Formats: sequence, C-alpha cells, structure tokens
Amino acid sequence: MHGLINRAVQAFVISTYGEKRWNDIMDESGLGFTEFEAMLVYPEDQSSRMLRAVEKKLERPLPEILEDVGTFLVSNPQVEALRRLLRFGGVNYVDFLHSLDDLPDRARLAVSDLRLPGLELVEQAPGQFDLLCQPGVPGYAQVLMGVLRAMADDYGALVILDQTGTQDGIEVISITLIESEFAEGRAFDLGAHSL
Repeated sequence: MHGLINRAVQAFVISTYGEKRWNDIMDESGLGFTEFEAMLVYPEDQSSRMLRAVEKKLERPLPEILEDVGTFLVSNPQVEALRRLLRFGGVNYVDFLHSLDDLPDRARLAVSDLRLPGLELVEQAPGQFDLLCQPGVPGYAQVLMGVLRAMADDYGALVILDQTGTQDGIEVISITLIESEFAEGRAFDLGAHSL
C-alpha cells in the first residue's frame, strides 16, 4: 500500500488519540518502526498488520475508524491540500460528486505512483446516486464515506450516505441529496494563500 495512505492513518491517530497511542499501535503491529514514509510503497502485509493493530488498540471496528480517517482528511487543517484538490471538483456538492470519476487521475497528477481504485457515479434519480468503488485498496469505500460526509458539510449540503453492499467485488455507496444548500459551507478560495 502506498505510504501516503498509511501516513494518513498515522496522522489521524496521532491527531485524535496522541503520539503514545500511535506508538502502542506500532508496537502491537510488530513492524519494528513507528513512522511511515509518505513516498514509499509498503507491502500489503505491513499495512494490514498496522490496521489490525489500530482496530485492536482503539477498540473500535475498523470500518468505523476508516470512515473517521476520511472525515479527518477533509476537515483537518493539517491536510488542507486534499480538501483543495477535492473542492476543485465543482462549485456545489452535485458537481463534486460528478467529478469523483476523475479522482484517481487527479490524485495521480499530484502523486504519480499513487494508484487509487476507479470510481463511477451513477445517477439513479434526481438527487439519488450510487458511487461504485472498484476493488484495489482495502477500506477504500469506508474512507470515501468519511470524505463524502465531510465534503457535504464543506459545501453546506444535507445528504444521507449508506454503504449498500458489494456487487461483483465493487463496493456501492448510496448517496441521497436532501438539500444542496442546507447550511453555509466552508469558505473556499481558488488561490492558495501563503502566510
């Protein structure tokens, strides 16, 4: 698994639970190191061992933790660059949803060796969508659930999300847009500001 993904889990745990909890998790995993390098690719077994240790030490189901990681990736100021990448998808939540088909390619533009599974948005009816998540990265759909939830808040949209199962290995996330302008969204500027 790409180190950027492992590093995201690491950043979430440290930010939410503290450095000591992360070190306990890495001790439990038995990998012999405490930090993932963002630009390396790790064997699947090492990533799996880390995730099993996260689940055990946090005493929460892994899908729930991964959804929280997705929320963290959008809402935490430490990772503002990802939010910016996602917000370039459109001026409202529906535009953003339609841009998800291109997300793996946009991610590859930012990090050339990051291979995210394909996504396909299917509009079932006005305001009702299915997001089809191709297999390839374990927990990808759960992280996307958190991203979708946080981006709805970011745009000020009211949505209902449900992971409705798997069809031929493809995980399906059902998205129902209740109201596109439910609340005031977070401010977003196209130009990045330096301090």
